[in-house]
Amino acid sequence: MTGERSLLTGVGISAIGIGMYIPFSLVFFHHVTGLSFALVGVVMTVTGLTGLAFMPLAGSAVDRFGAKRVNLLLYAIRATGFALYPFASSLPAFAAVALVTALADRSFAVVQQSLIGEVARGTARDRLQASIRALQNAGMGAGALLVSGVLALWGTGGFTYTAWGNALAFTLAGLLVSRVRPVRDAGPVSAGRPSAGYRTVLRDRPFLGLTAVNFLTALGYSALSVLFPLYITTWLHGPDSLTGAAFTVNTALCAGIGVLVAGRVRRSGARRTRSAALGALLFAAAFVAQIVLGTLRPGQTATLVALLVVVAVYTLGELVHSPSGGALSVSAAPESVRGRYLATYQLSYSLASALAPSLFTGLLALDGRLPWAVLAVAALGAALALVRLERHLPVEAVYAEPPVAASGSPRGPGAVASAAPVGSAAPVGSAAPVAAAPVGSVVS
Repeated sequence: MTGERSLLTGVGISAIGIGMYIPFSLVFFHHVTGLSFALVGVVMTVTGLTGLAFMPLAGSAVDRFGAKRVNLLLYAIRATGFALYPFASSLPAFAAVALVTALADRSFAVVQQSLIGEVARGTARDRLQASIRALQNAGMGAGALLVSGVLALWGTGGFTYTAWGNALAFTLAGLLVSRVRPVRDAGPVSAGRPSAGYRTVLRDRPFLGLTAVNFLTALGYSALSVLFPLYITTWLHGPDSLTGAAFTVNTALCAGIGVLVAGRVRRSGARRTRSAALGALLFAAAFVAQIVLGTLRPGQTATLVALLVVVAVYTLGELVHSPSGGALSVSAAPESVRGRYLATYQLSYSLASALAPSLFTGLLALDGRLPWAVLAVAALGAALALVRLERHLPVEAVYAEPPVAASGSPRGPGAVASAAPVGSAAPVGSAAPVAAAPVGSVVS
């Protein structure tokens, strides 16, 4: 088993654990702890918001100790937290366990993205991003099915076994990830590794622009889980089963064709900024289609078919945008402060997730089509901004394979696209390939 397989297997196993409780989070914790739904909801909200504040510290820890070490620590914390949940029957005990676990959960995306930056280079980053996303979707779907079977066999008492199953899943994932070997040593900061803080990130205007653009796209990512169910029931007056159908289509497509779509985009030689922009445009098309559907309001059968088509277009946008957008952010971050950069970038996702419920419900109360109009404008703005930003971002971030200069030699690492206009680079698809080590050769 190579390091790549270990990393991907660990991601899949941990995703199964996540899928076993995310869809039923309130019910899950209510039955595991015995506390009321109201108390569980308050604790989850408070600990979740506290977890956001912890993300910058996680970024600093990555820069100091390396992403792999912090990743293993977070797996250990999550495993311990779920092992303790069945014993946390009092409010203080549950709050304490939930707080520590939430800190690890919120920071995990930052650390995992940083780990991808440590173990892969060039096109291998895009491929690893796509594989991880596909496995996460497949694992979460499998976890949801698994917990349904557990509950069918043991009733609500099965939630306790599910909690211990999560602890085991995170433990196994951590053991597998411990076999990953970064491209270069990611040990503590030394004299040869310059020290820098968040002021470095705040001075990097192109990266801050990339983060702001991602916030616009991240609102679209929140639409499926927050806006779709409300829109279907309150505006289209459709059955709740349509929401389940939409989630099933999204999960099946992400797991089934995610790697294929990302591979096709990667082989096209498209710049990461352009690929991410295309994904945003597909988002916009799906949102405009929702406006049309909400205006026409056809019969139930036609609505079902139309919604599934819209979800398919939306999912295609997700599959095109996610690997390119993720690799773009990782590659645009300087290695010595990658953790801090990606902590800043991930805040755009967290902020969008926090604002989406109030934003969508407020707009939906005025007109069911209004939130889709706002999302469409946001997605179009993100696509345009990505194209405009590309000449200000590092060449190695924009291109998975660096373009060849007129002399025939690739531009050196660290060159920024503004040093030579993007338009003067090799056309998309015609850039001479530069050998990029496959993921399997950079992790052992």
